[in-house]
Amino acid sequence: MATAVASGGEGWHAGERAIHQTLLGARERPRDNPTYRGLTPSYGYRVQSSPLVTFGTLDRDGRPWTTVWGGEAGFCRPVAQGVLGIRGAAVDARFDPVLDALFGGGTGQGGIQDGEVVRPEGGRVMSGLSIDLETRDRVKLAGRMVAGAVSLTAQDGALADLQMAFQVTESLGNCPKYLNKKRIVPQIPRPHLASQGRLGLPLSGEAIELVHKADLFFISSKHSAADNGSEAESMDTNHRGGPAGLVRVFRNDASEGVTLVYPEYSGNRLYQTLGNLQTDPSVGLAIPDFETGDVLYLTGRASILIGDKAAAYLPCTKLAVRIDVQEARFVKDGLPFRGSAIDYSPYNPPVRHLATEKPPPEATANESGLGTARLVAREEITPTISRYVFRLSLASPSSTATSPRSASLWHAGQHVTLDFGPELDHGWSHMRDDDPQSLNDNFVRTFTVSSHPPPPPPPPPSSDPVEFEITARRHGPATALLAKWNLRVPLELPVLGFGGEEAFRLPVLAQAAENDGAATPSQRTTSIFASGVLSSSSHHGDDAMRPLKLLWSLRREDLALAVKVLEKDPALAKDGTTTLFVTGSVRSDSGGLAKDEKIVRLEEMGVVVKMMRMGRDDVLGAAADGKSGQNKRRFFCCTGPELMKGLLQWTKGEDVVFESFQY
Repeated sequence: MATAVASGGEGWHAGERAIHQTLLGARERPRDNPTYRGLTPSYGYRVQSSPLVTFGTLDRDGRPWTTVWGGEAGFCRPVAQGVLGIRGAAVDARFDPVLDALFGGGTGQGGIQDGEVVRPEGGRVMSGLSIDLETRDRVKLAGRMVAGAVSLTAQDGALADLQMAFQVTESLGNCPKYLNKKRIVPQIPRPHLASQGRLGLPLSGEAIELVHKADLFFISSKHSAADNGSEAESMDTNHRGGPAGLVRVFRNDASEGVTLVYPEYSGNRLYQTLGNLQTDPSVGLAIPDFETGDVLYLTGRASILIGDKAAAYLPCTKLAVRIDVQEARFVKDGLPFRGSAIDYSPYNPPVRHLATEKPPPEATANESGLGTARLVAREEITPTISRYVFRLSLASPSSTATSPRSASLWHAGQHVTLDFGPELDHGWSHMRDDDPQSLNDNFVRTFTVSSHPPPPPPPPPSSDPVEFEITARRHGPATALLAKWNLRVPLELPVLGFGGEEAFRLPVLAQAAENDGAATPSQRTTSIFASGVLSSSSHHGDDAMRPLKLLWSLRREDLALAVKVLEKDPALAKDGTTTLFVTGSVRSDSGGLAKDEKIVRLEEMGVVVKMMRMGRDDVLGAAADGKSGQNKRRFFCCTGPELMKGLLQWTKGEDVVFESFQY
């Protein structure tokens, strides 16, 4: 993370500016650094809610190392203004390089003193990343360890109870685009150092297997405010996620060394890690195995590979990082938690194998996904929103990991993930100066399905294909392609799958509420908040869910969408069930506000139309009706990040269900 971040200023250091200029160009590089000086209450709450926090610091030779602590939410929490208190039970006291650097002198010789309070003069530079893999929520942190102590709890000194104060000087919400969801539970580790030799190199077969199995790793880098390689003033710890095998072992030789390579996928375009590596190539990685608790700690030197240099290692890749490992520690059962898979990111591209590797046969087969979708119809609803109809041709059962034929392909309100890469990916050789955002873009896009699913079971591939619809706003290259495509020419896109939050479905939640002994659905006020595109398929017409309140924020030019949705499901419009907040207005020839015929139609249907932005009183008042209190009302939020931020603040302490779309 950059240092000296000031509100309203650019706040980028020289390495970040160089990366922005190289990858984005002067016109596209971000003007302001969104990193916050200090720790906001909202970030503090998110850290406290996360079961894992990964930390980075420097050993006595100035080399970065990274670790992961936790297992249960609340082990890291705010204890004072801008200060996080960390209390970690069952931390590996013998082989964890970060614990050793903070409390053992960074010698790797197990110099931790039981119960000794450590107060480094001026604090010890470190960084962190809180991460909740069930919600994909994550917050980057940077600052200094100001005090701490370690109590050895195992007879052999293998485990420690850690208490530490971390002064946060910088914080930033991070991109969850390639995170696979996992359920985290605590576990008492029994750490055993499995790497051989003083430096742990070359890597053992088990360590290489862990690397090629990993779908997530953590990386720490450092930055000197003087940009001259002097003592680090700030660090950055971040995550890299994707498909299992995103990191490749390029070389593992006792004489020539150990080299890893991974692709940099498209993200938030801040390039803070790369900016640090631009001026100081020192890097530290922690690669965890969530199933076994094994972990590979690495420290080394990184090289940023762009264009043909990246493709020389990973074909069809425009941006990659090469890491020459200087030291490794492969620790069996070294992590105080376990993780089980829940869901996979819809944005994960296929594994990018090395040019020297021959991909396994199943890798090619699995890239085909569920089948293909052919665009067969398009309806322009508003100037920017259109409805698209696709005909789905399912792949054969042998080419899909899980056959979908035993149940519906999707439920109302779930999403479909389409791969636009065959149409939009121009390859690594063209850096697309006209579209810098496309750098390493895999062109995988996800849309909410706006049509009801077919009755199960779906037809086999030899029968008539299934059709599904999406309703989407034109924004970016994928939707621009759909909007302008000549329908007389076939457009077939790979379908990677259907999915979405089961817990977000209203009937499921209603039943769960009854099973938990909460108020019955008919006694509850259920409020749904949405902005932009909304499909009636999200509503099930179940009278048991009444009383239902829908608050919908929409641009004035998109009113035709509201008319179309509510005419299709008039139950949502009657008796003031829906309140529509319309932003933007048009004046009549006489100078007054013109009343759109669409507004008249909506009001005739029973919709309450307000020409204003949605506010706190609107939100809390929607579900009031004398039903405030625990188990009396529930809020469903489906909107973009800005309105979502306000909604979550206004409904703090309420029963809130939401899905995050901040990819």
